[in-house]
Amino acid sequence: MTVFGLFVGTIGTDVISGTQRYTLGINELSDGIDLAALSLGLFGIADFLVTINRVEIKAHHAKVSMKDMRPTKAELKQAFFPMLRGTAVGCLFGAMPGTGPTITTFIAYALERKIAKDPSRFGKGAIEGVAAPEAAAHSKTQVDFIPTMSLGIPGDAVMALLLGALIIKGIQPGPQMISEHPDIFWGLIASFWIGNVLLIILNVPLIGVWVKMLQVPYRLLYPAALFFICIGVYSTHNSLFDVLEVAAFGVAGAIFLALDFPMAPIVLGYVLGPMLEENFRRAMLLSRGSLSVYVTRPIAAWIIGACTLLILAQLYAYVRRLRKHAPPVPMTAEELMVE
Repeated sequence: MTVFGLFVGTIGTDVISGTQRYTLGINELSDGIDLAALSLGLFGIADFLVTINRVEIKAHHAKVSMKDMRPTKAELKQAFFPMLRGTAVGCLFGAMPGTGPTITTFIAYALERKIAKDPSRFGKGAIEGVAAPEAAAHSKTQVDFIPTMSLGIPGDAVMALLLGALIIKGIQPGPQMISEHPDIFWGLIASFWIGNVLLIILNVPLIGVWVKMLQVPYRLLYPAALFFICIGVYSTHNSLFDVLEVAAFGVAGAIFLALDFPMAPIVLGYVLGPMLEENFRRAMLLSRGSLSVYVTRPIAAWIIGACTLLILAQLYAYVRRLRKHAPPVPMTAEELMVE
């Protein structure tokens, strides 16, 4: 699935040579596949197609109180370590310039599913699958300011807008910003606390609204969701071709779900693919086409070695799992005689 996502990320115009790749002569594909079309097709339309024949479920008209919104001790204990791991993932990728929130949340989710004792719980309301990505997204949002303010390198599109606004006001982000503009820096730190408090004030009363959404019958909910998906995708570029992309990825996603293939690695490969290709080709240009640059430099060699060990460990675990669940070998006639 990750390789499929990497392939989807290569569709469009090559940023270095300017040639079109895998566009099949379609001009609309020259700019590549839109992330919104890919995500809404795989996670929206595909789910609609899979559950279109779902038996109607009678909703329970239960009232949600403030006591119901507070997690129990067992739930807090279950979500504590996933929140810590999600925060660590968000801090790690938030400090890397150019990484968006999509990468962080999917990596945190994949990590929790990988280390879980029962991965089949994910996708059915597992607390770890919600706590870790949310913690990663929140921590990355705060850490995104580190490369933006200290180096002047935006972490994502929002940080790029913020960086442009500061430059327009005559403020140059960089190592000297704390000493030259302490009022702006510490005001920004204070806004983090104020923003989190406001999020709690706004979101807690809306939990009841989201619970009410679950009581909407499927025969009304899914057509409405399909309608809003098409409207939202069309409004991004005012192009009907984007709607066709959503439909195509929706059909492909439904097939993947029927075959029990995960959807998250596709988006992860799509987001990381262009970054991987751009930096790989830049390294090739600097090394004049020699792959030895990845093993002669200590940092690159260490990372390549760590990736190799990780892949070998996954292969070992896979083979060991196959042997554990392999059916017993039938006994020969001689062995039966001995028994």
